[in-house]
Parts: sequence; structure tokens; C-alpha cells
Amino acid sequence: MEVVRIEGLAKSYGKSNTKVEALKNINLTINEGEFVAIVGASGSGKSTLLHLLGGVDKPTSGKVFIDGIDIYGLSERELALFRRRKVGFIFQFYNLVPVLTAEENMQLPMLLDGKKIEKEKFEELVSILGLEERRKHLPNQLSGGQQQRVSIGRALAYNPSILLADEPTGNLDSKNSKEIIDLLKISVKKYNQTLVLITHDLNIASQADRVITIEDGLLVKDEVINSEKL
Repeated sequence: MEVVRIEGLAKSYGKSNTKVEALKNINLTINEGEFVAIVGASGSGKSTLLHLLGGVDKPTSGKVFIDGIDIYGLSERELALFRRRKVGFIFQFYNLVPVLTAEENMQLPMLLDGKKIEKEKFEELVSILGLEERRKHLPNQLSGGQQQRVSIGRALAYNPSILLADEPTGNLDSKNSKEIIDLLKISVKKYNQTLVLITHDLNIASQADRVITIEDGLLVKDEVINSEKL
């Protein structure tokens, strides 16, 4: 089932001689349960694409549909609520709230929405992420790998339609990087999540179902790696 549809998406910055076209006429669909990696050189437009997909920036033209909803047809308030409930973000630098414990950081999107925590599901998530002994710790009491696990838990806790990961292993050593990617793959499979991940690491990209290559703002290749979900 289609989760994401992108139609004629473009983004430019500046005007006249200073105009930069970050994205040019991107058309793309992503299905439920897919793991899609986006690769490309620095400045190619891949982060811009992820930000537009997540509703944190606005396109110059084109549309993004998530679960059939035109996200840029929503008001600012509606879009903010949509992001909280339907889009899970995982960042390179974790973006955890320093005064909240690991479990409070994971529960934050639901607490902000006044939604009741499903205890059984939450405990299962804590267990999958290996955070049982760290749940009451503050971020500065956790290693980088543990902080990224909390970030993943926060993204998954609300059962979003799509997970967007921007270089989630870029701040980690090779051991922790492998553990984080393995965790994401397990989570995607267990919860039938859709994952779109930006990476410079071709070894990570090779584990995806599809690899999207962006060059100079253009989608130049859409390669199927694992056809089981397509």
C-alpha cells in the first residue's frame, strides 16, 4: 500500500543570480513497510528532500502526500499536529530533552498530545531497544549509542506512518552504527514501519529495499535492492 507520493517537488533558494535549485521536479512513491535509502554527495539535495517529506520546510512547487493527505495543504497548526502524530524523526545528533529521562524522552510526543501510554507496547519497545537498565537515566548519563536508541524509541512510540532518519549513524563508531541499523531494521519489520534514511555509507544503503540516488537536485536512480516488499 502506498504511504508516500511525491509529485513534481521542487525547492529553490534565493533569486536571480543567487538562485540555487536544491531540488528539481522529484516524483516518487514509497510503499508501506519499505526501507528506502537516499544517497548522494553533500549538497546534492537529499537532506532538502527529507525535510520536505517531513513537513519541516516548504517546497517552491509540487506536492507531498502522506497517507493520502496533501501535507502542504494543511494549516501550520494542522501540519504541526500531523508531524507529531504521523512522522517519526531520527537525527544524527539525537535532539533529546536534557532534563527528561530516557523513557520520558521516548514518551514526549504522546505526552504533548495528551495521549495515554500503551504500557505493554511501550515496555516491548524499551526491551527491543535494550534500554531496560537506562530508562531512568538523563541523556548526559547515556552513551552516544544509547542516546540514539532513545531517539529511535521516541520516533517509534507514536506508531507513525513514516520514519525519517537523517544520517542516524553519522555521530557513532562502527560498532554502534551497526547496532543502530540492525535495530532500525528489526523495528521496521516488527511494526511494519516505513523508513526513509539518508546515508553516506554505501554499506548501510545496500541493506535497504530501495536506494534513491540524488545528484544536483535530480533523482537520477531508483534501484530496487530487495524486491520482497515491492
